[in-house]
Amino acid sequence: MTARIFKPAKNAMQSGRAKTREWQLDYEPEQPRAIEPLMGWTSSTDMKQQLTLHFETREDAVAYCERKGIPYQVIEPKESARRQIAYADNFSFRRGEPWTH
Repeated sequence: MTARIFKPAKNAMQSGRAKTREWQLDYEPEQPRAIEPLMGWTSSTDMKQQLTLHFETREDAVAYCERKGIPYQVIEPKESARRQIAYADNFSFRRGEPWTH
């Protein structure tokens, strides 16, 4: 039962950065999911897949795993390169690329 400690990614449907500042602990699945033959649903008897813990800092999550004796893997977040541009730059006279329409 290995745990993953990571910062969740930004929601692709919104521009906000909510719920991306805290660290999350998820458990790796111990058993593969099984397909139920009658209806075709996928299921699992591993209840730890449903468990998600949230921590303020990475050190808190690591301390929790060490205190409980849980092997863990820390996945460092990748910071996105953000450029600051103004809306007026779309209509500037010396724009780098030609206007397409």
